[in-house]
Amino acid sequence: MSATLPGRMPKPSDDRLRAVLFDWDGTLLDSYDADSAAYLAAFQEMDIPFTLEDLARHYSPNGHAVYRAAKLPRSRWDDANRAWRKQYASHRPQLVAGARRVLSQIARRHELGLVTSGDRDRVHKQLRQFGLTRLFSARVCGGDTMRKKPHPAPLRLALRQMCLRPEACIYVGDSAHDLEMARRAGVRAIAVLGRFPTEKAIRAARPEILLESISELPAALATLER
Repeated sequence: MSATLPGRMPKPSDDRLRAVLFDWDGTLLDSYDADSAAYLAAFQEMDIPFTLEDLARHYSPNGHAVYRAAKLPRSRWDDANRAWRKQYASHRPQLVAGARRVLSQIARRHELGLVTSGDRDRVHKQLRQFGLTRLFSARVCGGDTMRKKPHPAPLRLALRQMCLRPEACIYVGDSAHDLEMARRAGVRAIAVLGRFPTEKAIRAARPEILLESISELPAALATLER
């Protein structure tokens, strides 16, 4: 999956925006309550003292960074992953308000892709739940590449799958890791503020465009295309 398909070359470079790729959790899926509750319940199950305030201070899209902040030994990470998935399964997060309308609107003009650190089984189940699977030409999830965000490998894989050049794409995410991944891949980035505790880091990363909500995205894209 990591190589360009035989006989298919990246589409010619020009000034047109051809594709918009998205992060999932926090950007399109309102998963903060489910995610934070799963972390806290999993840590409690493992007798690790960790509060919601601790999570806000140390939150990262990379769960391993959260484990390190909680001083969880590497030997227990697999157990923590299982406990997190068990706890998360009791929640049913919904799409961010306006996300479905925005995706439908953008899909009329641009190809869509998904690049997330989320577990593939969980993310694909949620995509099916919301009827969004076929909307995304590429769906790169956690574990699809050896390197994770903010490394550019996940986004580069999506671009290869879509046969697109970086300059023809925009990536939309809600964390500083999303912005760094996009920049390292040569892709323009748009940051969206959400419910996850990432605003301070996002602002420090000085995004080219910072939106208060996903509903503002179509107008922002229209401005870039002028």
